[in-house]
Amino acid sequence: MIRVRHIFVSPGHNFFGRYGKPADTHPITEVTEVECVAGYGLRGDRFFGYRPEYKGQATFFAAEIFDAVRKEFKVPALSASAFRRNIITEGIDLNALIGERFTLQGVTFQAVEECRPCFWMEQAVAVGAEDWLKGRGGLRCKILSSGWLRRDVP
Repeated sequence: MIRVRHIFVSPGHNFFGRYGKPADTHPITEVTEVECVAGYGLRGDRFFGYRPEYKGQATFFAAEIFDAVRKEFKVPALSASAFRRNIITEGIDLNALIGERFTLQGVTFQAVEECRPCFWMEQAVAVGAEDWLKGRGGLRCKILSSGWLRRDVP
């Protein structure tokens, strides 16, 4: 069973498009539910309406990878928001979905590609995190049908 452990949105970009500049400080907010709008993204998020056919209208990250990162890099206080992904799932191999359509809580997504980790992970997580996360960086998706995603009760 796929569970939604966390949902995050942010009004602005802290890392995206900031190569060679310092990270920005836009807050990332955990919400209990988010409206997914087909072709646009997650209402309230920085990529909402970014551009037509954008492949990262919603991003996913595996809770299992998050837990492994905390252990591997000895950062038990690290927040799941550090990765700047929208939806933290449990119970699904996200890489296995690349190229596939899938439905979660009645919302249909097109899984496009891995969310490749970038050099910012060295600051946001720990030195070595960028390389360690290669192949485990999460999933970029287009939203194909509108609806609401809700965090599962722990």
